[in-house]
Amino acid sequence: MNKFDVIIIGGGIIGSSIAYELAKRSKKVLLLERGRLASEASGAAAGMLAALVEMGLEVGPLFRLALKSRQMYPKLAHELRALSGIDIGFVDKGMLKVPLTGAEALEFEEIIKLQGSLGHQVSWCEKAHSKEPNLGQHISKVMEVLEDGQVDAPSLSLAFAKSAEALGTTTKEFTQVDDLLIEDGKLVGVKTLTENFRSDQVVVAAGAWSKNLLESHGYPLKTYPVKGECFSVLASQQLLESTVFSHGCYIVPKKGNRLLVGATAIPHTSDKKVSFQSVQSLMEKAKKLLPAIAETEWEKAWSGIRPQTDDGLPYLGMHPVYENLAIATGHYRNGILLSAVTGKLIADLLDGIENEDLHAFRLDRHTS
Repeated sequence: MNKFDVIIIGGGIIGSSIAYELAKRSKKVLLLERGRLASEASGAAAGMLAALVEMGLEVGPLFRLALKSRQMYPKLAHELRALSGIDIGFVDKGMLKVPLTGAEALEFEEIIKLQGSLGHQVSWCEKAHSKEPNLGQHISKVMEVLEDGQVDAPSLSLAFAKSAEALGTTTKEFTQVDDLLIEDGKLVGVKTLTENFRSDQVVVAAGAWSKNLLESHGYPLKTYPVKGECFSVLASQQLLESTVFSHGCYIVPKKGNRLLVGATAIPHTSDKKVSFQSVQSLMEKAKKLLPAIAETEWEKAWSGIRPQTDDGLPYLGMHPVYENLAIATGHYRNGILLSAVTGKLIADLLDGIENEDLHAFRLDRHTS
């Protein structure tokens, strides 16, 4: 039986980023995915690197981690393309956040003051239509965030996995892990439907499905699934340059005049069906932001199941019972943004390198 240094359960963006970081350190890695690589939440995401837009007034540990991760993307885009041949679609053109109410405008004012005091490039754009001529006429000003950007999420996830493979990682798709392999009270690998695999260390990075695997070993995580529905359309000409973000709706311009619109947030369900009502609601919100979107060609709709935690922070750390088992899950809306730094931090952790950035995300935080 082949033995590996590390087995990673989950071939989404988090598992693949960890595999990539470990492969760079010459680890013998096995990446296991129950379906296709990047087929769940990682393939459904819009790809926003929205550290400032998403968090605004929240400047705690998650925000600091998000900033570190976002700073890694320019270099990472070149690294991954060189190894995998995949362009991750990194775009660094900033984002616009639209206040829909007076209360939101006041909140944005506070965000601008706070983030400006921290040295970030956040300001009011008083002439929104000079920036984006196709915005709705009722939109007079927007908050402009120059540092946030975007990537193509499916491409990024695949680039991590294929780059890891180029460095020696073994990947097995359509391989479902049924259980951890425990012998004499020690974790020695994993069990799949067809065979067992042995390793010195194991990482659970299976997104919304991580909880089920860990619960059977007496350590439930406080996580739950959240469905996010999106749709995309094709325009005959470029309608947006910057990502436009508002409460309950965002529009992300992609290559080929494609516009991605999202996203709903329906908690406590793993049902991936896309409802008419959800799409209709997103359409109405998108039309208010960008009226010309009504004339575009429909492409498709889809959904992803994202892992959320009770306190909104991901779980990043070692299992309290099995000292060679690492957990990386619960990233919710920030999985794409946080993937770069998560891969590095978990690889460090498996190498015995403690990082104070992980303290707020430890597994036992709700019991201590």
